Amino acid sequence: MTMRLYLIALTYFLVGCGIAAKYDGAPTDVKKHIQDVDYRVKPDNELKKRVMVLPFLDKNQVARSSEVRDLARQAFIDELVKLSSVQSVDFVQLKKPVAQYIKNNEYDLKQISQDSQKQGFSTVIEGQIIDVRLKNSADQVGILRNIKTIYEVVVRMRIMNVRTENEVFNTVKTITVEENNTRVVERVARDKFFSSNPELLKILIKDAFLDFIPQIQEALIDIQWEGRIAAIRGEKIYLNVGKISGVQIGDILKVVEDGSEIYDPEIGYHLGRIRGRSKGTLEIVSYFGQDAAVAVVHSGANFKESDRVEVYQ
Repeated sequence: MTMRLYLIALTYFLVGCGIAAKYDGAPTDVKKHIQDVDYRVKPDNELKKRVMVLPFLDKNQVARSSEVRDLARQAFIDELVKLSSVQSVDFVQLKKPVAQYIKNNEYDLKQISQDSQKQGFSTVIEGQIIDVRLKNSADQVGILRNIKTIYEVVVRMRIMNVRTENEVFNTVKTITVEENNTRVVERVARDKFFSSNPELLKILIKDAFLDFIPQIQEALIDIQWEGRIAAIRGEKIYLNVGKISGVQIGDILKVVEDGSEIYDPEIGYHLGRIRGRSKGTLEIVSYFGQDAAVAVVHSGANFKESDRVEVYQ
């Protein structure tokens, strides 16, 4: 949708909600600051990183219903999967209820990463609604005045690399939408306004998170694709990645053992996880299950369950 069509659609939506009613012959002028999004189609056989998008958080749960953040999260996942080489992982795969990871109204992403080293996803994403603001300004003369209404949505997203336990993205974004029209001046409290116009609130918050997509795509480039050895049965090695993950018959994947944790012995501080050694390669020979594959040894030995598989270069 072009910017012009978007503004026309938003204008008619505002009119329908009664937000831009009481005209004096002057057209409504709506302005939105927005970023470009890359809509190029990704190849079907591209390896897809497994990403877990946690339930979105909201600093003001009293004023806004959970439906607002749930709809924004689903729209974000749909767009991210469509435009990026990722697949979404359900948060039910966490070892414990997701609410137990919330501290001070944000997720403990490092703890989630430590608990999920062998769960099969490489990235965890947190989204949070920080604030939604409404500002009005008007001419000083007359009952019918030129009104400028400014909607500001403040949201934040964080990304954690599960394997390295490093936060690779942490950004607060403020989206501003301006509406200019002529109408009768009235004072409306912010919370009352948005509770009376729930569809507008949903659109503003959803679009704010969608504006993160290009930045999230850039951040995910530096996170390595990986899978796991799920089981070994004789000469066959079963992997937890398959056709949906982009693995192709005949692909050669590198096997790497888990790295070890490094601590500072003086203060007991956790410094991170070092990379494990390469153990050899596997060749994909068939698929099984919903998204899994069967491989045989191509080179190396001493493979074991839970060893990581990576792109062979």
